[in-house]
Amino acid sequence: MKTVAAIQTAPEQPLIVDELDLPDPQPDQVIVKLFSSGVCHSQLHQMHNATADRPMVLGHEGTGVVTHVGSNVTHVQEGDHAIVTWVPRTPNQGRGLQTPSGATYQDKLVSGSVYTWSQDVLCSGELVVPIGKEHPTDISSIVGCAVLTGAGAVMNTANVGPGDSVAIFGVGGVGMSAIQMASILEAYPVIAVDLSDDKLDFAREFGATHTVNASQVNPVEAIQELTGGGADYAFDAIGVRITNEQILPSVRGGGSGAENHGGMAVLIGIPQQEMTIDPRLFMAQRTYRGSLGATYPEKDFETFLRLHREGKFPLDKLVTRRYKLDQINEACDALEGGQILGRAILEY
Repeated sequence: MKTVAAIQTAPEQPLIVDELDLPDPQPDQVIVKLFSSGVCHSQLHQMHNATADRPMVLGHEGTGVVTHVGSNVTHVQEGDHAIVTWVPRTPNQGRGLQTPSGATYQDKLVSGSVYTWSQDVLCSGELVVPIGKEHPTDISSIVGCAVLTGAGAVMNTANVGPGDSVAIFGVGGVGMSAIQMASILEAYPVIAVDLSDDKLDFAREFGATHTVNASQVNPVEAIQELTGGGADYAFDAIGVRITNEQILPSVRGGGSGAENHGGMAVLIGIPQQEMTIDPRLFMAQRTYRGSLGATYPEKDFETFLRLHREGKFPLDKLVTRRYKLDQINEACDALEGGQILGRAILEY
């Protein structure tokens, strides 16, 4: 079958919207006709990556209806609504699921094991999670990356609890999701750090109790002052070198003794450069770790959608811009220019 997708044929080039050819699904694959897709900053990194294979298809969070099911797939059926994501349903070791889907463009195999900037997606059934038809078909798409990444880091990587102090660097879609989950888990204070006052004001609507504009003050010193020596947890939802290096000194130190642990710094944003950290920070029993989609999709997606339905996780407020597929370059330019509060989506 044919579908229409956003395709990059060379590094640093605008995306073109053109036809893809999709073969019949393999036994472990599914085809989903998409209603919507999130527009994630990770795709900008892919578009700038000169070493990645082209032609390339992009996007990894979407909601749609299942139209074709491989013979070995049993958890979804044709007609089911589902979220397409990049985190496998079944916990696995290592990255996994990096093989191309089998879609072709002008008879060339396209790179990308999952893609949602497309009217239809052919992918592994492991990346397709069924949801009830009562859930919205537009804003639910961002559960597939922005929400699972930010909220999952707070909930599953750090295991934040009531009264824990939290700082989140970068308040885009992922950072806002982290803030909202920290608020739901009754952390205090919840400190949002960014360079934009507009984004910081927006962060207060998602549960930030304090804000720090890092263009005006030293954010590490500000967090230390607000928390009396350092946060219990600090999250980097951006992934640039300066924030990579700021989150560890932003958390409290511990000391000698088996249980005298310091705070935890969690890197969520995909880093693009090396970083330098004072090794003495580790000697106070601080922890620095990464979080890569730390979610159990079938369990946690239902939790996120329930929280939205209860008015506790307002996905509708988090989605602030909507585009059509033929506006994908406009959406990418706005995202790269820091013009999007929260998350943008594509609607098909």
